[in-house]
Amino acid sequence: MERQHWPTRLWLVRHGQSQGNVARDQAHRAGNLIIDLDWRDVDVPLSELGQRQAEATGRWLAALPEDQRPEVLLSSPYVRARQTAEAIRTAGGLSGSTKSVILDERLREREFGVFDGLTTIGIRQKYPEEAAHRAKMGKFYHRPPGGESWADVILRLRSALNSINLQYENSRVMIVCHQVVVLCLRYILEELTEAQILDIDRQAEILNCGICAYDFGIDHKGLCVPELALWNHGAPLEEEGAEKTSAPDAMAGSR
Repeated sequence: MERQHWPTRLWLVRHGQSQGNVARDQAHRAGNLIIDLDWRDVDVPLSELGQRQAEATGRWLAALPEDQRPEVLLSSPYVRARQTAEAIRTAGGLSGSTKSVILDERLREREFGVFDGLTTIGIRQKYPEEAAHRAKMGKFYHRPPGGESWADVILRLRSALNSINLQYENSRVMIVCHQVVVLCLRYILEELTEAQILDIDRQAEILNCGICAYDFGIDHKGLCVPELALWNHGAPLEEEGAEKTSAPDAMAGSR
């Protein structure tokens, strides 16, 4: 029986609601071309609600038995993800002797290039040819000038998973990241097709602080395989009465 160096459990958590999520919603409601933000995408912080969501998630994890809580906490270096991870850590959501948050730039948000800070309307008006090309190619493979496609994100995430397997075998690992990153990790772990992951994406937006979890069992060939245990789980927010939100990230435009 081979574990093939996988963790015993892998948690994926989207960051709490950010100021960018709020600004994006406001821009779309007003029909604006540009999302009104003064920060770089990497520097966008949590909203007050997002901080409460993150703290609720940390308390929910802290209430789990010691041998079920994450032992390793990895995070995107983007501020909203780091703040979420720190809130989880501060609330006692980790077990074991390692209590720090480990940053990994490979877990960062998808880069949107020239689409940064634009609404869907803004993209169509400022870059009509690129918007038409995106409509033809689909968002899985379309790469905006200066940005990334989903396939590009997947390439760096494969590397990140290899590092996790090498460094954290048989550990309980939590990753705090972004909506597209969660979806792309699911694509890798379940060996999905483009059509399958885009269908999952269409079904529902991933909740801010929504929890996904994989356990790793042994299949009929004796190989270790990921098994989806939780998907878009919002129990921490429900238990504390924190509002659920699921808006796409600010810079995503039409994602």
